[in-house]
Amino acid sequence: MSPEDRSAPTAPLVRVEPLGQTFEAPAGLTLLEAAGLARIRLPRSCRNGTCRTCLARLVSGTIRYTVEWPGLMPEEKAEGLILPCVAVAETDLVIEAPGAVST
Repeated sequence: MSPEDRSAPTAPLVRVEPLGQTFEAPAGLTLLEAAGLARIRLPRSCRNGTCRTCLARLVSGTIRYTVEWPGLMPEEKAEGLILPCVAVAETDLVIEAPGAVST
């Protein structure tokens, strides 16, 4: 196998709407952390999934949480709401985070 045939795994891409910005979400980083590295500020406060300041909507893609029970009700999860401060991208994502800004 030549070096050209071996491609490094790429991090999932996250598009933030309505901001229209995209960032990579490397494994092991929460969406909040990865956005910060990309100079995108998502709303935040506690960073542990309890305050709900970062509440966003998952439009497409798959996440997993770094905590066993994030501060969401089952109905909110069913509506696609997520907490980026404790969410990790498993696939490319589109999220709606109205308070997001480029820094």
